[in-house]
Amino acid sequence: MALVLVKILLPIAGGASLFLLPRADEKLSRLIGTLLAVATIGTLVAAGTGEWSARWLSRPFTAAFHFGATPISFWIALLLALCTACAIAVTRVPRARNFVALMLMLEGTMLGLFLARDLLVFALFWDLMLIPVFFALISWGEHAATAWRYFVYNFAGGLTLLLATAAFGVIYGTTDVIGAHVTPLVGAWAPWIYAGFACAFLVKTPVWPLHTWMPPTYVSLPSPMVAVVSAVQSKAGLYGFLVIASTLLPTYVHQYATALFVLGSVSLLYGAAIALVQNDLKRIVAYSSLSHLGLVVLAIASQNQLALAGALVYIVAHGLFSASLFIVLGYVEEREDTRNIVSLGGLGWSNPRLSGAFCIAALAALGLPGLAGFAGELTILIGVYQAGYVWPAIVALIAIVAASAYILRLYQDVMNGPQRDDLPVRADLTLLEGLAVAPLLAALIIVGVYPKPLLAPIVTSAVQTVTPP
Repeated sequence: MALVLVKILLPIAGGASLFLLPRADEKLSRLIGTLLAVATIGTLVAAGTGEWSARWLSRPFTAAFHFGATPISFWIALLLALCTACAIAVTRVPRARNFVALMLMLEGTMLGLFLARDLLVFALFWDLMLIPVFFALISWGEHAATAWRYFVYNFAGGLTLLLATAAFGVIYGTTDVIGAHVTPLVGAWAPWIYAGFACAFLVKTPVWPLHTWMPPTYVSLPSPMVAVVSAVQSKAGLYGFLVIASTLLPTYVHQYATALFVLGSVSLLYGAAIALVQNDLKRIVAYSSLSHLGLVVLAIASQNQLALAGALVYIVAHGLFSASLFIVLGYVEEREDTRNIVSLGGLGWSNPRLSGAFCIAALAALGLPGLAGFAGELTILIGVYQAGYVWPAIVALIAIVAASAYILRLYQDVMNGPQRDDLPVRADLTLLEGLAVAPLLAALIIVGVYPKPLLAPIVTSAVQTVTPP
């Protein structure tokens, strides 16, 4: 189906074509970028779960350029397209043309990852999606060392993924297996293949202690790009566990579940504890993401179907409120020229619309009932407890309570309290700024009230059957 390729190639080709525009015409670059991102949303919806495949390798195993959305990847791809459109619409950085081009290329490479139905193609896009972020860190980041740390960590994880994929292909006979009913792999090499997959997925998520690349990356990137990276790129590892490890190697996910429970629990508590004492706005949200995503790791470790369904809801929910928070905090930084929470306070008095947007995103992050974060958290907790894992559920509850503390501190210290006399009064959200963040906030409410479409796709969902040759 032509639309399947269009939704991947459109942002990549569109981003490359932006370099033909005059460098100084930043408004035109932003307008074209936003239109291309919106058009990508349209192609995603129009293509649905259609597929396109062309074999390109027959020895030593078969592989194909096989693309198509599964019931799980469709929602993550739609989240990506929505976050990208909203982020590009509010881009205000130096050399905006180049930045928007990188944003579109990032979207295209991530769509290639999430829509890949072949493991080898998945592994190739895993590394390709690092390139736009690396160049953004080099061009707009605070320190070049941050770019290299990001690249080395994630490329090393990508290398283990590629090696595990090659080994899987040789043993299984094909890598065209994503989203299909398959016979799980077992044997002497299977634990090592699982270890290669797990290493890559845990680095990308990330979990403690593999997280050290994440806080400086989130702090250094401009807010529009970090909104997309935190909302979607960080989900690549969780997606890999859901659709690859849990279907191709379920025996070993279960066998090494204790390690996942430990890593997820430490991430939950460590991220929450560090977020409580941070003063940099971006670092608070960065460490909160480390904590929040640990909850999804617990769901994956439990292998409970209800918890796994809740994991998809929470992946989308976290993407929505994380992107919203980073975009709103970008507005705050633009207005006050600081990210230090100690230097802020009382902004809500003169910025009621900004305060309202911040409030909705913050309430979703702390798990308020009726918003998307609560729907995912509750489903995961019930599923993990049903599976008989009591202590991880208790750890998750402690981290959720801690989330209320650092999220409320974030909102209170920035928006409430007496208005500081030394801070100039800035204009409230403009129409464009409000329109950019409104779809994300609306989606938080819609998913929170009606999460059923996201709860329906279970990990075992598939559209075709593949057996080893």
